[in-house]
Amino acid sequence: MPDLVIGDDGLARCGWGASTPDYRAYHDDEWGRPVRDSAALFEKITLEAFQSGLSWITILRKRDNFRAAFAGFDVAKIAAFGPDDVERLLADTGIVRNRQKIEATLHNARVAADLPVDLSGLLWSFAPEPREVRLAGFAELPAITAESTAMAKELKKRGFRFVGPTTAYALMQATGMVDDHVLGCHVPVGAT
Repeated sequence: MPDLVIGDDGLARCGWGASTPDYRAYHDDEWGRPVRDSAALFEKITLEAFQSGLSWITILRKRDNFRAAFAGFDVAKIAAFGPDDVERLLADTGIVRNRQKIEATLHNARVAADLPVDLSGLLWSFAPEPREVRLAGFAELPAITAESTAMAKELKKRGFRFVGPTTAYALMQATGMVDDHVLGCHVPVGAT
């Protein structure tokens, strides 16, 4: 896959962002744009955990189903889910039916609900200083960084599950904590 492609609309995009219509919309309108709302961040961290071992397109295409199944990612509502909800979720063909990830989501909601600090403030405290220049290509993109490792360590210390350094870095990319659009991509730096 090339690092940068020109779409039929004449816009330069990160190569992955032009591979499917779903990716194109996600790339152009969401990925790498700052997300500071705690509920939206909880959704992102949950979906990144569900993505582990799967392709992102699988999760992206099931996202509306995940939102419905997990009460719009309302942390307080998910924290109140019980064993019957686990069984309901395991029977839901619209989502990824992985018991460990479902139980981790409920557990993580309980942890997030009990945080003495705002989830957004906690996560964004690990955002590195912005790069002066975008990276030239995918080969320069890290899978983990010191910041994502520190974030994962802190989240695990607080009790979160399925939040290793790679998942934490993917979260940072998805939520605009880092700008990993490649040099030449039409998405403005620091787009909101």
